[in-house]
Amino acid sequence: MTTSTRPATSWLRRFHPAEQAPVRLFCLPHAGGSASYYFPVSRALAPAADVIAVQYPGRQDRRNEPCVDDVRRLADLVTAEMLPWCDRPVALFGHSLGATLGFEVALRLEAAGTTPRVLFASGRRAPSRPRENENVHLSPDARLLTTIRRMSGTDPAVLADDELLRSILPAIRADYKAAETYRFQGSTPLTCPIEVLNGTEDPEVTAEEATAWTTHTTSTTNFHTYRGGHFYLNDHAPAVINLIRERLAQ
Repeated sequence: MTTSTRPATSWLRRFHPAEQAPVRLFCLPHAGGSASYYFPVSRALAPAADVIAVQYPGRQDRRNEPCVDDVRRLADLVTAEMLPWCDRPVALFGHSLGATLGFEVALRLEAAGTTPRVLFASGRRAPSRPRENENVHLSPDARLLTTIRRMSGTDPAVLADDELLRSILPAIRADYKAAETYRFQGSTPLTCPIEVLNGTEDPEVTAEEATAWTTHTTSTTNFHTYRGGHFYLNDHAPAVINLIRERLAQ
């Protein structure tokens, strides 16, 4: 079956199909995020890259499906969806939870014989640097909502709609559980390069935690910092997109 006739899946969204693109970029959302967060990225990179955004269950049009609150289980499911699309070079971009998930997906892709051209790890400490005191996923709704608002990664229209915000709390809580309970179990390092992106004022990632990404690949690791907090990329989208475009073209 050719890419042009492949049916869409509930997991993968191609907002701007680029049939002739030399590379596919899979984008993995943050905790509480959805595939639509990457719509601007898809629009900006087409037709140079065929951008495919992952839609986790439990949100938007998949809101009635059970959430997945374990990174490794989620990686198994996502990788199975991606493999049929690996008929050309692929790359991965993940922010926050998506960066950890991207790492686990990259491990599975390499084990299946597909080495990503590059892994973009944004807004997340290295897999081998857990924080033992994280328990937001166990918090009452009020604290969870406070955390979401503090991170500034949710659409203001959603934040202003209390009923809508509370309706997505189960997905957000499941994502936070996945991120906070993840523990690196050791593995052979990746062979693909890693591009690490972070905000200068991000409380979720220290310099040491970011630098530790170097231990997870035998290839190069490059670091990029942008002024801002955990969602620095909302204010630096053109620069981040240019970095992705230039790196994919190499």
